[in-house]
Formats: sequence, C-alpha cells, structure tokens
Amino acid sequence: MSTKSVIVALDIGTTKVCTLIAQKSAKSLDILGVGSHPSHGLKKGSVVNIEKTVESIRSSIEEAKLMAGIEELESATVGIAGNHIYCFNSSGVVPVKNKEIMKADVDRVIEAAKAVLIPSDREILHVIPQEFKVDNTSGIKNPVGMCGSRLEVNVHIVTGKTPLIHNLVKCVEQAGLNANSVILQPIASSRSVLSNEEKELGVVLIDIGGGTTDIAVWKEGSLIHSQIIPLGGHHFTNDLAVALKIPHNEAERIKLAHGTVLNQTQVGETYLTVQGLSGTKPREVALGYVAEVLGARAEELFKVVRETILEKNLQDEITGGFVLTGGGALIRHLPELAEYILEKPVKVGYPVAFGGMTSAMQHPKFSTVLGLLQESNHVSAARTTEHEKVEDESDMFDKLGKSLKNVFKEIF
Repeated sequence: MSTKSVIVALDIGTTKVCTLIAQKSAKSLDILGVGSHPSHGLKKGSVVNIEKTVESIRSSIEEAKLMAGIEELESATVGIAGNHIYCFNSSGVVPVKNKEIMKADVDRVIEAAKAVLIPSDREILHVIPQEFKVDNTSGIKNPVGMCGSRLEVNVHIVTGKTPLIHNLVKCVEQAGLNANSVILQPIASSRSVLSNEEKELGVVLIDIGGGTTDIAVWKEGSLIHSQIIPLGGHHFTNDLAVALKIPHNEAERIKLAHGTVLNQTQVGETYLTVQGLSGTKPREVALGYVAEVLGARAEELFKVVRETILEKNLQDEITGGFVLTGGGALIRHLPELAEYILEKPVKVGYPVAFGGMTSAMQHPKFSTVLGLLQESNHVSAARTTEHEKVEDESDMFDKLGKSLKNVFKEIF
C-alpha cells in the first residue's frame, strides 16, 4: 500500500488521544484503523507534561497501526484547542490589476487581511475567507474570473500561543509522526457533524470535550466566530467526585450510566450505591443529588455560551439553533436544559457516516477526529488538483514550444 494514499488524523484531547488511519482513493475515503488511549499530560487542551503526552500519543498510534496492518506512517493532521486560542475577524482590500480577478489577486487580498498586529508570542493557524466583495457587489464566495477594479475580503483569523503550538507539534514528532497541518478542533467537528444547509442557515456547534468546550458559529456557509471555553466533561466528573467524596473513575461511571442534568426527571426517591474512597464502605446516594450537581455545572456552561453569543451580537444570526457534540454531549437531558437557557432549538449532533465507519464510531466523541480526517482529505484533494493544473499548463507550454520549433524548422 502506498503511503501517499494513507492519511492519518490525530485528536489529542484532555481525556483521550484518538488516531484514525484511512486510505483515500479517487472517490472515497475508507477507514483502516482506529486507536484510542487515555490521555495523560494535558490540561484544558494544553500540554503540561511532554513525556506523558508522547507516551499517550504513541500508544494510540500503535493501536491504530496494528488494526490497519500498517508498519510505517509519515505524517498526521493534528487537532488543537485550549484556552490559549484566540479568534477574530479582519478584512482587506486591494486594487485589481487587469480588470479580471485572478487567483493571484485573491491571494493578495487575503495577505492584506492577514496584515494585522498580533503579539510576538502568537502565530496564525487559520485565515478563513467569509465573503468577497467586488466593487459594490457583496456575498461572493469565489471571485476568480469576475470583472472589477476593487477586491475586498472578510476573513476569520485563528491564532494560538506559539510555545503551546510548538509543544503539541513536538509531542507528535517525538511519537514518530510529522504534523503536516494543525487544525482548530471546532472547525474539524463542524466538518463531520454539520450539513451545508445548517451552515447556510446559521448554527452554533458546541463541542463538549474533556477539558474544554469549543464553539463554532456558522452563517451563510462561513465561519463567523469561534471560541474555546475552559469548561468540559472533566469538570462535570470532578464536581461529582468532590460532592460525593468518591474517586474520579467512580464519578465518571456514575455520570455516564446514571447522570442527568434535570432533577425533576427523577421520579420519587431513587438511590444509587456508590463506592467511596479507599478504606470507606459503599453508601447510598440520591440520584436527585447527582442531577443537582451535574445540572449546576451544565447551567454554568450554557450561560457562558449565551453571554458569548450576546457579547458578539450574534443572536439574530442563529436561525438553525445549536448543535451539541463531543464526548460530554450525551449526559441525559442536556439538550433540554440547553434549550431552556439558550432559548433556541438544541439537538445532539452525530458524525455523518462515510466509508469504513462502524456504528460504534457514529458517536459524538469521535466528531473531532473524523472531521480532522475529512479536512485532511479535502486539503489533500485541493493540493492534488492544483498540482495537476500546474502540470497541465506545463504540458501545454511544452507542446506549444515543440509546435513552434517544428514551424520554424519548416520555414527555415
């Protein structure tokens, strides 16, 4: 199997590291191997212990390689989050040289939009065009080939702290792979969960991970806002562990098996037997109290989301409501509570199935890594098309050169 036809996605989260290996063909993308390993060495999406992080990444990669039957891998597309990520909107404008807009003009106007002052310890991860304007015409997605004298663009810029980005890349490299691109996790999750119609209509993706909750706001097919909130599923688990005085693994078990965020859903006084800390006896805990603890944290999270939307004045853009995804999205009755606080329709978003996906992978906790895989395939396909275009042009000039030589030979 050619390594050029194999792509790798790596989701390095606070609670787990997930690796996907897939083979791309002309029309499909088939998953060959999956590896998932508990994550150690990260806090709120940022690396705090390189050695432990490298070991977690390596274990996940080896598991995926074993399943795929592949011995060597070259590079991977890596997801990034963390509260060091900062995103904002910018714009740029340039004159059009030849009246007809070329790709070079598009590149120039995007460079102009990128020319913003950012702190020296930050670097740009993404510059995502939202819309182009040609003279007085707005709402253009691809201006190449259009006639005009003035080209303008609105873009969404994603930045991160350089040392933290480099730490993540270093961990991947020490685990044996090159990081060919680093992609913001909510962008990847949006790719796997949201439909084009939802992105056009106006929707907010809320990806509840282990250490952070990632937000992506889409309107008219473009990303208009993204943000990382330092609250995630680990905080729900920690609240339970502290409130019930139980180990974290027991708190996680209770959250997944019996957790709910609406107290009134518990009919009567239902009790649950929990295992306390080492050396203590098991005891009975009211499920209503579990719901109270989880509900308080969920309420806090959705109030932060609501305040973010109001602060950015985006409430009128969200026609399609909110979509919850990520491993923390499946606590019972979370959409109902979110709908009450956010005052918009809310649903749980599942990854859209494609080649080789098992039913087990159609789970919100795999949204990011599946999106990374699709994003990597999309970028790879675009690069291949561009390369073929350049080759075709080169062939055309070669043929033209040979024809001219033959003409001159006949004349002279």
